[in-house]
Amino acid sequence: MPTAEYVAPVPGAPCWVSLSTHDLSSAQDFYGQVLGWTFRPGSLGDDFSVALAGGKPVAGLGAVAPKWHLPVVWTPYFAVEGADDTAARIRERGATVAVGPLRLGHGRVALAADRDGANFGFWEGRTPAWSVGHGSAPPLLELRTRDAFDAAIFYAEVFGWASERPGGCDVMYADEEVVVSEGGRTVATLRGGGVESAPDPHVRPQWHIHFHVDDVERTAAAAAAAGGFVLPLPPTVGTSGPQAVIRDPDGGLFTVSTP
Repeated sequence: MPTAEYVAPVPGAPCWVSLSTHDLSSAQDFYGQVLGWTFRPGSLGDDFSVALAGGKPVAGLGAVAPKWHLPVVWTPYFAVEGADDTAARIRERGATVAVGPLRLGHGRVALAADRDGANFGFWEGRTPAWSVGHGSAPPLLELRTRDAFDAAIFYAEVFGWASERPGGCDVMYADEEVVVSEGGRTVATLRGGGVESAPDPHVRPQWHIHFHVDDVERTAAAAAAAGGFVLPLPPTVGTSGPQAVIRDPDGGLFTVSTP
């Protein structure tokens, strides 16, 4: 990707999503069949690729689960001005920094888990011109967690949400959920009801990445045909339209919904 396409992201805002997987080629086959994505090599090495929709970046895929001892999971990344300071704030609040911060390409990255076990990442540096809710980027990130308000306090303290800094992220509490916005646009929703000890992984606290599709039923059928699984929606999750939670053949969970 040309350097000119990279921008300085809004601090605290989601700046990328990526799948850590065991087999990059198999993951590309699955998501190509199910979501119609094409792929190009990433700038971070042979273990990474960039998924494209209509020629525009959607997400990253990386065969890093075995190398970094990570679960197969879709992970949102949040922009930070200082990776070391962010890592310290996470640890101070009883959460875990699992990998990094370490140098990767032209930035620094780290992977962490919040106090309830939901995985997330953070990135220091410039990023592709990509923003949740715009263009090919996912329309929404959704945290299903034990207590939405407690989680909101944690992330606000780590990423500076609702700090009243110009250009930052705002937080609104409404209807038993927390809505995070940037520039007047919703970029994340935090909902309670997650169960840490649940045997079903899609009920445990986790960030869910939503991808828009034209037809949820057709996409779900394509996922099943490609070796994936369609899971029932948790009863705590309200919907404003058709959506489905899908598990890819390697175990990665994601959500599809219609606009």
